[in-house]
Amino acid sequence: MAAEDEVGSEEAIEAQDLYYISKSAIEGIQTLLKEGKKDEAALKPLMDKIVDPTNVPDEEMMLPIDMRGVGQDFESVEDIVEALGVVGAAEAFVKAREYFDANKEGEPEDERPKPMTAAEWKKVLEEEDLGLEGEEEELLEDEEEEADEDAEEAEEPPAKKAKTD
Repeated sequence: MAAEDEVGSEEAIEAQDLYYISKSAIEGIQTLLKEGKKDEAALKPLMDKIVDPTNVPDEEMMLPIDMRGVGQDFESVEDIVEALGVVGAAEAFVKAREYFDANKEGEPEDERPKPMTAAEWKKVLEEEDLGLEGEEEELLEDEEEEADEDAEEAEEPPAKKAKTD
């Protein structure tokens, strides 16, 4: 049974859709929303720190959120803002943070993702970008090799058949 618990907990961890956001930004958003200030002009500077983490000072803390709390799947943070607007996206990020804090899978605290500095998060994003670029380059190289092979095959004239009269 212990083995089953481990598998279940691993599946829950894998199912998480984690992202990190600026602690000051999410706290500012939470404060504004609690005060009923659903003003796009007030929320936008905070949302900019979420959408573009390069705007966050390196020493600032970044908090993990679980994007499953948003209730919809999006390809990127920018897509959330585009689909829901600044205010709707701000509310969605608060929900994602609350979802993470709720720990519905009962993941042990020592195994949960921890806050990190913005510098650490930027490094993670950079590594992911490099990894994706490497994968994309490999795919392109594979496609080019296949195209080259196809071109070589097309260039070779068919073998002449011996006359059989």
